[in-house]
Amino acid sequence: MLNAVELVRPGEERWDSARAAWNLAVDQRPAVVAHPGDADGVAAVVNFARENGLRVAVQAEGHGAGALAAVSEDTLLLKTGRMTGADIDVENRRARVGAAAKWRDVSALASPRGLAPLSGSSPEVGVVGYTLGGGQGWLSRKHGLACNSVLAAEVVTADGEVVRASRENEPDLFWALRGGGGSFGAVTELEFELHPAGEVYAGMLAWPWERAADVLHAWGEWVSGVPNELSTLARILQVPPLPDIPEPVRGRQLVVIEGAYLGPEGPAGELLRPLRDLRPELDTFAAVPPAALGQLHMDPEDPVPFATCGQMLGELPPAAIDAIIEAAGPGSSSPLLSFEVRQLGGALTVPPPDAGALATLDQPFLTFGVGVIMDPGAAGPINRQLDVVADALKPWDSGVRLANFVDVPIDARVCYPPETFDRLQEVKRRYDPDDLFRANHPIPTPAATVPQQL
Repeated sequence: MLNAVELVRPGEERWDSARAAWNLAVDQRPAVVAHPGDADGVAAVVNFARENGLRVAVQAEGHGAGALAAVSEDTLLLKTGRMTGADIDVENRRARVGAAAKWRDVSALASPRGLAPLSGSSPEVGVVGYTLGGGQGWLSRKHGLACNSVLAAEVVTADGEVVRASRENEPDLFWALRGGGGSFGAVTELEFELHPAGEVYAGMLAWPWERAADVLHAWGEWVSGVPNELSTLARILQVPPLPDIPEPVRGRQLVVIEGAYLGPEGPAGELLRPLRDLRPELDTFAAVPPAALGQLHMDPEDPVPFATCGQMLGELPPAAIDAIIEAAGPGSSSPLLSFEVRQLGGALTVPPPDAGALATLDQPFLTFGVGVIMDPGAAGPINRQLDVVADALKPWDSGVRLANFVDVPIDARVCYPPETFDRLQEVKRRYDPDDLFRANHPIPTPAATVPQQL
């Protein structure tokens, strides 16, 4: 039954590499790791797991693995890494990708043709997992969440069937997959829209972090008036002194504003003038191809051990900016590599027709902090500092979370309105009543009602 599927078991030579997550601080210890090569192989693995009393956790590279409860001996880790591949239909502005395709695979095809997917900040993140969790990136203020650009998905369900989910076929499953996460099946192929991006003006402005107060306060006032074509974020960045980092920023402590404008340099330059008037030490803004957006945020290309936190803020008044600076800026003794605030709004607040489970993000700002755990002793200080920053922002915390930006287990109810969560549970009950699939931020199967004993 599993002749075409590579299995790796505990004790074998490749065991540690096979079970590894992208976050090297996450220790996954499943019963077995399976590497299928196509949808039929995935179906065979799902049937094998079900028949042997195992649950199934699906991963490509293992991004977001920290959000799983511990992957242990009751779980089969289904790695889709052999299922790469991407192709695009330029005329109809569509892309189709395999289960393990990364955003760089799509951008490499789309960018030369003046098209762009609704990808995130890192080209190394898998398309499928990012999209199932919602997907917020540089073009989201103009075009909305990536999950709502999905046109169809090929899915292996808990009974081992390969189905196509679209508006016309399996519409409830199609709705749930668009922002509801991976609790409903193993997605083996995804089709989605591409968007015109003939002209993009993007880059970063950087100052010594001693100027964090005036730069961040100016940014906080400025963002309220920018158009949807422009997305920016502000971050406090402590760059490690590594030899492969460019000299101008190596070992520096900086306050940085990154941005991407969907359009030509002229209007973008006018919009950026108030920030440039602050005389940044570095200014890398330039006309770039859409694919260059994947390098803008300087995300790591290889797995690293790290810890993160993230919140969605209902507002960002001057007092909140002061709290961020006190908790992560000069004088804070913060060990964090980066703490950022992303501007949301725009199209993210407008539900598209026939949206999926995650229709909008109504909060105006998203925060994300990260520390790299270079040695075991660094984990404690980094996690404590993440708590310090989160506590400092509690007065403005909306309580809502975007699953893509939370790498620890949470109750998925905080990601959706109550009626959406209830509907997701009903889809889970229909497609995976025995809770075979173990997903990040899982949607649990509704508990059976037990009659009370008189």
